[in-house]
Amino acid sequence: MSVTSTPSLRSQQHPLIRQLADTIEAAWHQHLDLSPYHLPAELGYVEGKLEGEKLTIENRCYQSPQFRKMHLELAKVGTMLDILHCVMFPRPEYDLPMFGCDLVGGRGGKISAAIADLSPLSQRTLPEEYNSALSALPAPNFSQPRELPEWGDIFSEFCIFIRPVSPEEEMLFLSRVKGFLDIHCKRAIASNPASPEQVLKIIAGQHNYCTKQQQNDKTRRVLEKAFGSDWAENYMTTVLFD
Repeated sequence: MSVTSTPSLRSQQHPLIRQLADTIEAAWHQHLDLSPYHLPAELGYVEGKLEGEKLTIENRCYQSPQFRKMHLELAKVGTMLDILHCVMFPRPEYDLPMFGCDLVGGRGGKISAAIADLSPLSQRTLPEEYNSALSALPAPNFSQPRELPEWGDIFSEFCIFIRPVSPEEEMLFLSRVKGFLDIHCKRAIASNPASPEQVLKIIAGQHNYCTKQQQNDKTRRVLEKAFGSDWAENYMTTVLFD
């Protein structure tokens, strides 16, 4: 498990990021049979400089019988930026969507971006059992939805991408993510292994998802400025979206 003995970033970050990180890990521990997933030691906890500010990245990774890698990243840039990034990568023998979630907090304690989704892989639409379960969740009503990036065709119709404007909207987002996780973990446990033909499609779907996510220029620019382009490329392709 890629957890260091250094003080956790979580206690220093925006309250919603702390709460979301706790919620994600609690759901994983509640539903799944977790074991360590080992990242290279030098990538578990990373420090650098960005525009004169200290940049700190802390990664926690797990795996389970259904998921080859569950990655929770926390990052902090001085007092300018707080980030949470999370992706659950299913094992290719399970036909499951990709859970992904990101929070970005800026100056003044405001969350500028909050996104969460269960993204379909092999069929381009979510399985019916996911559709029905997600449709049964309370319909969220956020006042400032944001526009998905050009490469965002990987996301489902249930994707939330917003700028929360109040504590109530922050808690609504947190509740929605918990709903996603509970549905996803329960469906994963109940799922049957895929056929060899499906496995090939699932691998192709994960590859497409990772390729599209690697087009996120904002993430790449931050990493390149702090650590250089070679390190950024390695981190993007081996830690964030392998």
